[in-house]
Amino acid sequence: MKPSHVCSLFAVVCSSAVSAESYVIGVEKLAFAPHYSIDAQGQYQGFARELFDLFAQTSGVDLSYKVLPVEQLLPALLSGQVDFKYPDSETWAQEQKAGKALSYSQGVVEYVDGVLVAPQRHGQPIEQIKRLAMVNGWTPRGYQERIDAGQIELTYSDDLRQMIRQALKKDTDGAYFNVVVATHYLDNIRARPGALIFDAQLPHSRGSFKLSTLKHAAFMQRFDRFLDEQQSEIAALKGKYKVEANLEADRIGLEQWKLDFIERKKLKDAQSQ
Repeated sequence: MKPSHVCSLFAVVCSSAVSAESYVIGVEKLAFAPHYSIDAQGQYQGFARELFDLFAQTSGVDLSYKVLPVEQLLPALLSGQVDFKYPDSETWAQEQKAGKALSYSQGVVEYVDGVLVAPQRHGQPIEQIKRLAMVNGWTPRGYQERIDAGQIELTYSDDLRQMIRQALKKDTDGAYFNVVVATHYLDNIRARPGALIFDAQLPHSRGSFKLSTLKHAAFMQRFDRFLDEQQSEIAALKGKYKVEANLEADRIGLEQWKLDFIERKKLKDAQSQ
């Protein structure tokens, strides 16, 4: 090969490398499996990582992940240290975001936050909740009026593990957290399935995790198209990680044996048709 051809080829390769789009997603340094967590090497993993990797693969962009403590993540987005923040929502940290023209994706995954209680306490009225376990930084939506009135005392923990321990020791009347994450922890890490169950009769909130940005609104449109066009692949990922497990209105808050019964009945009905 002639030197000129080598130079031309080198220029094409370099040009392609330079033109590749690179973005940084700011993510939470938090054990929040199955949605996301950080492994022993500091690598971002879980449903969200696979979702964003799939987007990068199908769209031809280069994505990297900057792991930050939760309280540092929004300031990093607003100051331009990261291009995107995940997860986010229009309803979060509204005072900090005031005057900032943030753009949000459509919902990536649905969630429910609420109170998990011991099985024998399931179905009791809110008046029976006197002490509520919380993780620092969380807001117990639906309980603020009773908290302000001194009818509910909050007991804070540094993380989910400590909060669950408090609730299992019956130091509190319930624990407020993301239902799927808390259930995953009890079932797979603590190996205490059913020790605490979500009570859907108590106040709880529904929403969706979104991707947010301050500077890349056009990029967000591409990400939304990806969510629309890759629905089957994304549904498979959600099924793999069970990030939306049993969040349907007719299933949420049911004990596992009841869910198993429903599945067996559905299978039996299908076989009899």
